[in-house]
Amino acid sequence: MHIELSDDEALVLFELLARHEDDLRLDIQHEAERIVLWRIGGCLETQLVAPLRPEYAELLQRARERVHPG
Repeated sequence: MHIELSDDEALVLFELLARHEDDLRLDIQHEAERIVLWRIGGCLETQLVAPLRPEYAELLQRARERVHPG
């Protein structure tokens, strides 16, 4: 399977997964769901450079606004 995301979508998804990596705020019903989310987060982590940049918060905010301009 191949899932295609824009750079902005990938950054927003990465932040969501990173924020919820170790907590239970997501309604995980089976441990396999957590493993899949970790793997997706890992894939994003290897592809994205924005999280390593000092202006990450600003880059994330702009990405969010482009994904959802409203």
